[in-house]
Amino acid sequence: MDGNTRAAHYTEKEKIWTKDFILICMANFFIFLGFQMTLPTIPLFVQELGGTDELIGWITGIFTFSALALRPYAGHALESKGRQFVYMLGLSLFVLSVGSYAIITSILFLFIMRIVQGVGWGFSTTATGTIATDIIPQKRRGEGMGYFGLSGNLALAFGPALGLALTSYISFTLLFLICAILGLVALLLSTRISYKKVEQDDNSKPAKFDIFEKTAIQPAILLFFITTTFGGIASFLPLYTEQEGIAGIEVYFLVFAIFLMISRTFAGRLYDKKGHIVVFLPGTALILTAMLLLTWLPNSFILFLAAGLYGLGFGSVQPALQAWAVDKASSRRKGMANATFFSFFDLGVGIGAVSFGQIASAFGYSFIYLTAACSVLVSMIIYTGLLVRTSRQES
Repeated sequence: MDGNTRAAHYTEKEKIWTKDFILICMANFFIFLGFQMTLPTIPLFVQELGGTDELIGWITGIFTFSALALRPYAGHALESKGRQFVYMLGLSLFVLSVGSYAIITSILFLFIMRIVQGVGWGFSTTATGTIATDIIPQKRRGEGMGYFGLSGNLALAFGPALGLALTSYISFTLLFLICAILGLVALLLSTRISYKKVEQDDNSKPAKFDIFEKTAIQPAILLFFITTTFGGIASFLPLYTEQEGIAGIEVYFLVFAIFLMISRTFAGRLYDKKGHIVVFLPGTALILTAMLLLTWLPNSFILFLAAGLYGLGFGSVQPALQAWAVDKASSRRKGMANATFFSFFDLGVGIGAVSFGQIASAFGYSFIYLTAACSVLVSMIIYTGLLVRTSRQES
C-alpha cells in the first residue's frame, strides 16, 4: 500500500460524516423533536385534566423511571439481539404511546401510557447512542458525539417553543398526533441504516445481576446530580414563569438550545485533546450559576441569561461524560456503558421531577432551583474528590 493509498484509507477510516451517521442524526432529530414538543406541554395537559403539582412530578417521574428500569435489558439486547431490533422496537413504542395521548381523557390512562413511552424512550435512546458510537471513529469520538448531540439539540431549539406555541392554536389532540408522526418519520429513517453486526460468543453469558457497566459508573454518577436540574426545568419552569408573570418561556428553550449547540462545536474537541478535566468543572460552574439565577428570576432578561449559561454548561458536560463512559468500556460492553450512562440520566431527571413536585407544593417554585444548584455543587465536589484520588494514585 503506497503513501497516497494509506492516506486515503486513513481519511476514510477517520471520517465522521458518513451516510449512516447522517441517517442516525436525522432519525435522532425527528424523535427528539417529537419528544421535546411534549416536554413542556405535558404539565399543561395534566393541569387541564385537573392534576396538581405533585401529579405533574409523578407523571414526569414515572416516564423516566420506566426508561431507567428497561435500560439494562436494552443494553444486553443490543449485544444479543442487535442494534436494529432494539432501536426500532423503541421507536415503535414511542409512536404508539405518544399517539395514544390524542385520545386520553383521564390522568390514570396518561400515567399508564407514560410508562409505555418511557420504555420506548429507554430502548431507543440507549440504542441510538450505541449506534452512533459504532459509526464514529474512536479517535474522534468526543467530537463525533458532540456533532451527534447537535441533532437532539437542534430539536430542542425548536421543539419546546413549537409545542408551547401550538397549544395556543390547536388542541392537545392534534399536537400529540403531530408528535407521533415525527416519531414515525424517525422509524422510517432507521430502516435505511447499515447496523453493526453483533459478535456472538456462546461461551460468554451475562451475569445474573449484570445491570451496569462498571467502567461507566463514575461519569454516570456525576451526570445524575446534574440531570436533576433538567427535571426541575422540564416539569416546572413553564408554570414558574407563568406564576411570576414573566414572559418568554418559549424564548428560554430557544436560547438554551442555541447555546447548547454552540458548546457542541468546541467541547467535544476539547475532550478529545485534553480530557474531561478541562470541560467538567467550567461546565458545571455555568450550570450552577444558571440555577441560582432561576432561583432569583426577577425578569425575562435573567431568564434568558440563565438559559444561555445552562445551554453552554450542559452542552459541554453531557457529551464529555458520555464519551468518558463509553471510552473505557470494552468493544462488547459499549451497549451496557450507554445503558448505564442513560440510566443515571433518567434517574436524575426522575428523582428531580418527583422531589421537586413535593418541594414546589411545600415551598414554591423558586426553591426548586436552589435545591438544583445544591445538587450541581455535589457533583463538582465528587469530581474534585476523584481528581485528588487519581492524583495520589499516580504519585
